[in-house]
Amino acid sequence: QVQLVESGGGSVQAGGSLTLFCAASGSTWSFTSMGWYRQAPGEKRELVATITSGGSTNYADSVKGRFTISKGNAKNTVSMEMNSLKSEDTAIYYCNAEIPRDWGMGMGDYWGQGTQVTVSS
Repeated sequence: QVQLVESGGGSVQAGGSLTLFCAASGSTWSFTSMGWYRQAPGEKRELVATITSGGSTNYADSVKGRFTISKGNAKNTVSMEMNSLKSEDTAIYYCNAEIPRDWGMGMGDYWGQGTQVTVSS
């Protein structure tokens, strides 16, 4: 069973920095894509940043130039460095991973439990 565990959330003042980490365990396969999504109170979950196994990245316009997603050295790990944080970045951040299932059963889509990021102005 694939499980995603996030860490690194917390509270910070506007202008500060945080780094989120995500590790996916329980699969013999490497991820096709991993990324971060966020959901603020009363809002829909939105894409923040993704990275493919080949290293291609995609960012929401609102975080371009401030957030950087990277593959970790360990298998199926990613991190996201968040700089110049703003109050509007406050949300629960969820890690997502697309990893092939065993026995050719297609692509699995997995989510972590979420980690809170709070930015105070």
